[in-house]
Amino acid sequence: MDHPKYLLVDTSVLPEVFLKVINAKKLLAQGKVKSASEAARIAGISRSAFYKYKDCVQPYHSKISDHIVTIYASLADEPGVLSSVISQLYNSGANILTLNQNIPVDSVAHVSISAKVGSITCSEEALVDQIRTLPGVVNAKLLSGN
Repeated sequence: MDHPKYLLVDTSVLPEVFLKVINAKKLLAQGKVKSASEAARIAGISRSAFYKYKDCVQPYHSKISDHIVTIYASLADEPGVLSSVISQLYNSGANILTLNQNIPVDSVAHVSISAKVGSITCSEEALVDQIRTLPGVVNAKLLSGN
């Protein structure tokens, strides 16, 4: 009988060690600890358990790509304009993933921002409308997203 390579399993039925491995991996990835030994100790598992499962246990983020948008904006080459756009995204609950700003031409800089918007407090279109109204924003449009 062929067994599936991957299973989607509710964490409530898994042994606690798997969740602790995920936690240890997160501590390492975020730089909160300096070694796998320290991560395992803080997570409450043995180092051998960490190494046994670390490559086999991954968190599942359902529909993560459905919650990412790319916004393209033209900004006046003035101090604080990009900062106000970033603040608007933050205040709306968006998490910036990438930001690319080109060198200004004719006093206008073109910026593309990709952000995770699964927790935003408004619609994606409303967020872009809010960005358009900020001082120094020449134009903004939603390039991709829901």
